Parts: sequence; C-alpha cells; structure tokens
Amino acid sequence: MTDAATTPISFYEEVGGHDTFVRLVDVFYRGVADDQVLRPMYPEEDLGPAKHRLTTFLEQYWGGPTTYGEERGHPRLRMRHAPFHIDPDARDRWLAHMRAAVDALELPPLHEATLWDYLQRAAFAMVNTFEPSGIGPAAGARAAASLPVTAAPPPNTDPTR
Repeated sequence: MTDAATTPISFYEEVGGHDTFVRLVDVFYRGVADDQVLRPMYPEEDLGPAKHRLTTFLEQYWGGPTTYGEERGHPRLRMRHAPFHIDPDARDRWLAHMRAAVDALELPPLHEATLWDYLQRAAFAMVNTFEPSGIGPAAGARAAASLPVTAAPPPNTDPTR
C-alpha cells in the first residue's frame, strides 16, 4: 500500500510535467530552425517530428510518460546521432539554443541546475568528430583556422647517420 504523502514525485512532475517540456523543446527548436550548422542535421522539412522525439525522450528520461520507449525503443543516443557530424561547434550551438530554452522556463535554481547539468553532459557525449564539418558558411573559416595535421617524419633508422 502506498501512501500519497510518502510517494516521491518525479522531476518531470516537479517542474510542471508535459507543458514544461513542450515549452523547452519549442524554444529550443525556434533557435535551431535558423541555425546554419544544426538545421541541416534535421532531415524533415518540418521540425515537428524532431520536436515530438525530443519532447517524449526528455519526458521519459525525467520520469514522465514512457511514450518515447513505446514508439522508438531504447534511446541509444550515440547510435542515433552517429550519422551526423557533431563536432564541438555543433555541440556549442546546440547548447546555446538549449540554454535559451532552459532560461525561458524560469525554473527554481535547483531544478534549473539539475536539468542543465544533464543537458551539458548529454551534449558533450554526442560529439563524434573533431573534424570541420563543411556544413554551413563558416566551415571554410573553421578549416582555415585549424592547425594543419601532418604525419611526423619516420624515425631515423639509418645507423650511419
């Protein structure tokens, strides 16, 4: 028998449930829609399917409905993001848009810090390359500004030298 006074509520419920996560995702994708690096990573013309996937994933992660798992199975975040060129620039852009979205929620400090900590860790974990992407107008500048990568000369194996 469970007593309602002792049943812990989930983070999902503490921050306002479905409406809070919908707001978070809506603000986030408003930023992504005009981002020249991130937008090409979303194949659908309409960002609606991506919004739904992110909303249901976050809801499930934070203790809400299990819709994501029912529709898509295990999240497998690294595998699902592997086809995309996620370099530090893409990660930082993703985080900038997500930061604006988290700020828009005006959560209590502990909830904000908890959510932001997870989002940062997830974003850093999704980086799968340090090569310039070639996506967006700044790609050439990133490539030109990076240090050239050259192989070291082979060690001298001639004993007469």
